[in-house]
Amino acid sequence: MVASISARKSVGAAVSYFKHMAQDEYYTGKGEAEAEADGEWDGRGAERLALEGPVSKADFEAALNGIDPKTGERLTQIGKSHAPGWDMTFSAPKSVSVMWALSPPADRKTIEGAHRQAVHAATNHLEDHHALTRRGKGGAIREPVAGLTIARFHHHTSRDLDPQLHTHAFIFNTAPRRDGTWGSLVSRDLYRAQKEAGAHYRQHLANTLEREGHAVERYGTSFRLRAIPRDIERAFSKRRQAIEQAAETYGYRTPKGMELAALRTRQAKRPKERAALFQAWQAEARTLGFDLARARQQQAHTGAQTQHVPTRTHQAPTRSPARILPSAQQLISAIAMASRASSGMQSVRFNLRQKAEGRDQDREH
Repeated sequence: MVASISARKSVGAAVSYFKHMAQDEYYTGKGEAEAEADGEWDGRGAERLALEGPVSKADFEAALNGIDPKTGERLTQIGKSHAPGWDMTFSAPKSVSVMWALSPPADRKTIEGAHRQAVHAATNHLEDHHALTRRGKGGAIREPVAGLTIARFHHHTSRDLDPQLHTHAFIFNTAPRRDGTWGSLVSRDLYRAQKEAGAHYRQHLANTLEREGHAVERYGTSFRLRAIPRDIERAFSKRRQAIEQAAETYGYRTPKGMELAALRTRQAKRPKERAALFQAWQAEARTLGFDLARARQQQAHTGAQTQHVPTRTHQAPTRSPARILPSAQQLISAIAMASRASSGMQSVRFNLRQKAEGRDQDREH
């Protein structure tokens, strides 16, 4: 699922969430301009509070409690029966994350910028069309908000250290009304708009990447980048493979069951040095016999990549045959070569167990 939403049921839980988001990115090091994991403010509600740039713990906690972080003025009452906010997570299609991981730094920056713009477009759509605030006794009166207060946290990997661009957009349960007062949000409307927000995110991201010269294959409300074969997507989806294996083992079939499978397979985070991760991903692609530059050149040569393609088709993408994976000895050799290339690189585990073609793997973080 590209867009998911979950409530933080208490201020204490939301403060712990902030620490997790701001300090616990899956890799360490900020040598490149796009390596930001400390969050940023967004939304017209944040603008009204003069909140911009990085998200500090003090400002985040004040907003959770319904207090203006700048003036200390109380904006709303956050009762025990009201969640202080919701985490809406937007995750890029796996082919986009793999393209980002295997591309040169300048192209990575462009892809990540497109992802962030798409997240902003989706939350702006929520702000304009699906966000209602309450007023009156028992919150009986509902009206459109004048804006949302959002803290965005950008992450880049799954727990299994595969590339996975995703953004956590924390929506505070404190929103400005059009008369200048503030009130709490109607959560039901946010949940109802989840799928629409995800579709809006994907459409914006696909359009932007297409303008940047990427060949896009659309199906339904989703898409993938044609330059990344499906078996390569699958190889870089170890988190999803682990969830599917757990679901098969324990007989989970329902959405709730899949959540339990995700919890059963959830590993402790293992921070890695950023440069080592990119080297590991590129070494894994070479081991699989995949060269991104060659793939894009072949597409351009055969005319597969064009500037304009139909905006939507109604057929699911065709399935690709599974690749034959290299032997264990070949993997060991590839890891050794990657390790010699970077003295700071830690041991990297390549779990390349692969099934036949599957769906886009979006929720891995």
